[in-house]
Amino acid sequence: MDEVRGHGVGPWPGEWPTDPRYDPELLTHGDTRNVIDRYRYWRMEAIVADLDTRRHPFHVAIENWQHDMNIGSIVRSANAFLADTVHIIGRRRWNRRGAMVTDRYQHVVHHPDIASFTAWAAGEGIPVLAIDNVGDAVPVDRAELPARCVLLFGQEGPGLSDEALAAASGHIEITQYGSTRSINASAAAAIVMYEWCRRHAG
Repeated sequence: MDEVRGHGVGPWPGEWPTDPRYDPELLTHGDTRNVIDRYRYWRMEAIVADLDTRRHPFHVAIENWQHDMNIGSIVRSANAFLADTVHIIGRRRWNRRGAMVTDRYQHVVHHPDIASFTAWAAGEGIPVLAIDNVGDAVPVDRAELPARCVLLFGQEGPGLSDEALAAASGHIEITQYGSTRSINASAAAAIVMYEWCRRHAG
């Protein structure tokens, strides 16, 4: 199958598959989406349904008070590490550009404030772990990361709000070795999600 525009595949060669997960439009014109080979030519709904059968039990939550540009990148990482759901707390609108359309495959829900988010987490019996370099935070390599949890991230710059820190059952930080006090929010999210997967995935 020919490469299309540097990545992807061209029209399906030969007789078409009969599996209903395949999209006739993609079979006809090719599939240039940024998806793994397993999902080439699949309908988007079929990909989401398949992901839903094997999502990891951790969730990701992000405070959104200042239209943080990192949210899209965090959603993209959540998709890469197969998080259950991404929770946006605060403003409903967020910049989707950094998600690179991965939000189509990732469950994203909105909570208007910390109180409603923590009420949801308590109702589900899921502990909330705040990721921020505050005084009592435990380095991520030594911290408890339950299989079922919510990893809560703050805004670039100010970090998590006092209300969010108070609502969390644990505080986790990423050990740093340079001169800067904080690490980029989307990079921090990817590091902690990877650490969760290193312990629990597969």
